[in-house]
Amino acid sequence: MLKTLAPPLLLLCLAAPTTAQDFWAHWGDGKAELNGYALKQPRYGTVRTGSSVLIFVTEEFSDTLRVKADPGKHPASDVYPVMKLNALRDFPTGIYDYSVMTSAFLRVAPGWPVAKVSFSSQEWCGHVWHQVVPRDGKLAGLFHSYFDGEADGVDDLAFPKDGVFEDALPVLLRGWNGVYLQPGESRVVPFLPGLLWARLHHTPLAWTKATIARAADTRFVTVPAGRFEVTAYTVEAADGRKLGFEIESASPHRLIRQTGPD
Repeated sequence: MLKTLAPPLLLLCLAAPTTAQDFWAHWGDGKAELNGYALKQPRYGTVRTGSSVLIFVTEEFSDTLRVKADPGKHPASDVYPVMKLNALRDFPTGIYDYSVMTSAFLRVAPGWPVAKVSFSSQEWCGHVWHQVVPRDGKLAGLFHSYFDGEADGVDDLAFPKDGVFEDALPVLLRGWNGVYLQPGESRVVPFLPGLLWARLHHTPLAWTKATIARAADTRFVTVPAGRFEVTAYTVEAADGRKLGFEIESASPHRLIRQTGPD
């Protein structure tokens, strides 16, 4: 998969979040940031060309229900702010199209704790849905699919300390509320593959290990939206998957390009 920043569909947030105070000055207005990308998605042995949109927005979240909290409907102790990332992909496969969305909800707090990740995919053969929720040191999941052998099931996984979700990386690496890695630094972490990857490969969801590294220096890249100075991150998983993220060095630290897995 290759995603390249195209002319933005819409950018509603324009400030530079660098501290907690600046973060809310930037994200506390209820508006969303939308970024459009050119997409190359491998499917059925061929690289398919499509489009992708990433939507970032903050909202109030119910810890009990793990859904957006309507104002005044929950006690204050049950509500906290999250950054929601809706990642959409649309791509044809020759006869029919795929329409895919992954939603990641990360608590606005140091380390960006994941509150929920959900995924759905629709195409002419049927649709697939998968959700995982961390709670009490465990990761509980539920999925439904039209494929024989995986029609209805659950995930009952441990939730290791410092575990990183692939689906959370576009938030984690943008550096709000503190940078994840210093220049030239790397770390080995428990790593959970993305729900899209697990469903497309019909692979049971399971933790693995990954090395996440930040380049020592910034570099310039040119994409359809223009020329950007970026900070590059690489993710190398123990199963051989490799991902790359190029994050805009200047505010608001958008994801300029993502590559992988190989």
